[in-house]
Amino acid sequence: MKKAILSVSDKTGIVEFAQSLVKEGYTLYSTGGTFRQIKDAGVTVHSVSELTQFEEIMDGRVKTLHPAVHGGILADRHKPEHLEQLKAQNIDLIDMVVVNLYPFKETVANPDVTEIDAIENIDIGGPTMLRAAAKNFKHVTTIVHPSDYEEVIARIQNDTLDEAYRKSLMIKVFQHTYEYDQAIVQFFNPNSETLRYGENPQQSAEFIRTSNAKHTLAGAKQLHGKQLSYNNIKDADAALNLVKKFESAAAVAVKHMNPCGVGVGNSIEEAYRHAYEADSQSIFGGIVALNRPVTGVLAEALHEIFLEVIIAPSFEREALEVLQKKKNIRLLEVDMTEDLDEQEFVSVSGGYLVQDKDHFDVKKEDMKVVTDVKPTDKQWEALLLGWKVVKAVKSNAIVLANDHQTVGVGAGQMNRVGSAEIAIERAIEMNDNVVLASDGFFPMDDTVETAAKAGVKAIIQPGGSIKDQDSIDMANRYGIAMVTTGMRHFKH
Repeated sequence: MKKAILSVSDKTGIVEFAQSLVKEGYTLYSTGGTFRQIKDAGVTVHSVSELTQFEEIMDGRVKTLHPAVHGGILADRHKPEHLEQLKAQNIDLIDMVVVNLYPFKETVANPDVTEIDAIENIDIGGPTMLRAAAKNFKHVTTIVHPSDYEEVIARIQNDTLDEAYRKSLMIKVFQHTYEYDQAIVQFFNPNSETLRYGENPQQSAEFIRTSNAKHTLAGAKQLHGKQLSYNNIKDADAALNLVKKFESAAAVAVKHMNPCGVGVGNSIEEAYRHAYEADSQSIFGGIVALNRPVTGVLAEALHEIFLEVIIAPSFEREALEVLQKKKNIRLLEVDMTEDLDEQEFVSVSGGYLVQDKDHFDVKKEDMKVVTDVKPTDKQWEALLLGWKVVKAVKSNAIVLANDHQTVGVGAGQMNRVGSAEIAIERAIEMNDNVVLASDGFFPMDDTVETAAKAGVKAIIQPGGSIKDQDSIDMANRYGIAMVTTGMRHFKH
């Protein structure tokens, strides 16, 4: 008869699964609470101690760490010498291992958890059995998720529990144990987290925390989803820094370190709708940051597309119920307080650069209208929105905006005209209320002319070029209002 070991912390569906295995001719072995639950349900099950001929000791710390268990799991059935060694030791083959681990993450999520509680929830026998069985997937079926029970039984019945399927289960096992080990490392060394890889899979990476303050990304509380990647962390930080700049309800979508859509509104639902409509293509697979709690209504909208990360000050219960239907999406809870004293560090060959973060800004009353035409009230709202966003875009940066959303974004080009052309080409609309914001001054009048020919009626830029007058003259020629701020916002 085939033999299976069942030892699970998450006992969802375990009794029904055990009943089905017995019907299919399996002999079951189990431990602790799993053994009691299966036995109390009237299912024939044996203690692992019957398999090992060794009683559990040390309050259950040692029960499955035994050759009778691991020999039966690890034997390569294509090697006669392995089978002969098992026979000599009276060890039976183990055909299936069903294990999920002590609830370490859930335990340490309690703010009052003690180190002793955490240590007692570090599973030793479970990961050892899982890794052994997964390594020997060619012969052994390993199940770590209750959601796989139904398919496993169906495959047993249909005789399709083949090597390819066992390999797919193996991958789930190593992902499970990897995340489990990461949770332990993060608890005991919260300032250093090994990431799966860096910017690309061939690069190793770590997340070193210098602060766990709740208003920082490093201090964010992750409510759901898999581990953040290197790129997730950088994009999430960019989105968080920008969304904090808004006093009104705001939503920021970021892709590859640049905002692809920013929206404001009277409600967070309206703000997100504007951000989504700003670039409904680029937001797919991106990061969304919101400066208001996520409601159930907003969650339904967010759930409609694929997002990597959602950041917000909080999530209502109904919102979590909706968003947690997607297994991998990361939900981060972050205090939206802005820290104006932070510095940023960038590594270079042989050292690193340190600078104050660009929290500096210019008030409307300190800006100058330098053209014959003055901005309308609507255009002023758009200019201030565009100016707020453009400082978060990689230089050379051009942002087109109306009074409630970005309309087009041109980022990171080697010349400013190129960025303007990209923003114009991507623009979702072009009318008298769409304005252009530039992170740096115009060295020549060509960007102004490009904007004018596209229909832009108002521009905001730092000013300070020796050829400022050329750009002002070009704006006057086309009836464009131009505002200068006296402050640039390069972002490299």
